[in-house]
Amino acid sequence: MFAVIKTGGKQYKVAQDDVITVEKLAAKAGSEFVFDNVLMIGEGEKVDMGEPSLAGAQVVGEVVEQTRADKVVTVKKRQRNTYRRKLGHRQHQTVVRITDILAKGGKKVAAAKAAPKKAEAPKAEAKKEAPKAAPKAAAPKAAPAAAKADDLTKLTGVGKVAAGKLVDAGFTSFAQLAALTDAQFAELDTNVFKGRVPFDQIVAESKDLA
Repeated sequence: MFAVIKTGGKQYKVAQDDVITVEKLAAKAGSEFVFDNVLMIGEGEKVDMGEPSLAGAQVVGEVVEQTRADKVVTVKKRQRNTYRRKLGHRQHQTVVRITDILAKGGKKVAAAKAAPKKAEAPKAEAKKEAPKAAPKAAAPKAAPAAAKADDLTKLTGVGKVAAGKLVDAGFTSFAQLAALTDAQFAELDTNVFKGRVPFDQIVAESKDLA
């Protein structure tokens, strides 16, 4: 008995114990595979083909191994150009040994397990009203303005530059200068006055203007 089956877009004439190489099948080596696309079955002079005589006919085989065909090399070239391409390909194949030919079927094709459906995402809930923004905290009251600095340029020998240096040194009022110590004056004389303003003079003027 022989049969003609179709798989992978090709037709194969097979008999029991034949070993054929077909396009890759989704089966592991050692497992049984059922071909249910049978086009013809013949035994002696009797040949059956087409519907309804082949309804339910099957060819059963055992997967021997999963392999790959010899490499096929393709070369692409364009004239009068530097275009060159060399490609190689090895087709995946399955080696099958035919174990039985069933004119009336009987074997159940192992249906591929359907992938479990993903759980449907819960429907989005209606958007909740956005919480009202917290009332803005009252801006802190501005600190009272610092006491206005005295115009130190009224002192004899103190110009705008010297006055600015006095402020940088922390002296902003006549009262501070009126209470100068010898050590403080010595430092100011080195950095600000440069010997232009005597100690007694600046203390006396500051007391008068304070």
